[in-house]
Amino acid sequence: MTPADVDGLDGLHFNRVKVKAGQTLYHEGQTFKNIYAVRMGTFKSSLTLADGREQVSGFQMAGELMGLDGIANGAHASNSTALEDTEVCAIPYDQISHLAASSADLQMAVGRLMSREIVREHSLMLLLGSMNAEERLAAFLINLSQRLKLRGYSSTEFHLRMSRAEIGSYLGMKLETVSRAFSAFQQQGVLEVDKRHIRITDMAALKRVIETRVH
Repeated sequence: MTPADVDGLDGLHFNRVKVKAGQTLYHEGQTFKNIYAVRMGTFKSSLTLADGREQVSGFQMAGELMGLDGIANGAHASNSTALEDTEVCAIPYDQISHLAASSADLQMAVGRLMSREIVREHSLMLLLGSMNAEERLAAFLINLSQRLKLRGYSSTEFHLRMSRAEIGSYLGMKLETVSRAFSAFQQQGVLEVDKRHIRITDMAALKRVIETRVH
């Protein structure tokens, strides 16, 4: 971006919002006003099915954007719930749009940011479509590992902020199936699992689980 674009962004007022574990940042049907940049913590996005059940549609962590689902129709299409104590930066969409309208460079930068988040979620879901249970869990853990690495955290040892049930909902698997897949990887020497603490002991083996699907 040009210096003028940077000055324009610096002139905007972004509110920092703290969201406690278990609280909702926004919900389905709520009027869309802001895009949210996660500064700290982890969120889950979810939909409420017709029978009242929750369908987890994604997980967001520090450095990622949320709220893009509200751009199309002016209302959020999902719920966003904090999985731990979190903090987000609320970015007024109308201010960003107004600023971007006068700068092609800024417009392109904002578009790339939004596209990156959408493509990341869609590409993972496309991979999961034809995978078995172990392949789905491997893809999920590799994706999570890569995202943590980009943010300067360990890519092989981390604490899962989401429950087994939430992982199962996201991957289209029953809770028991998720637990069996974790146990299978542990028995194979691919992972060390202590409740929600995960240590990937053989990343190459984990990647081989999904190689045939990726190539």
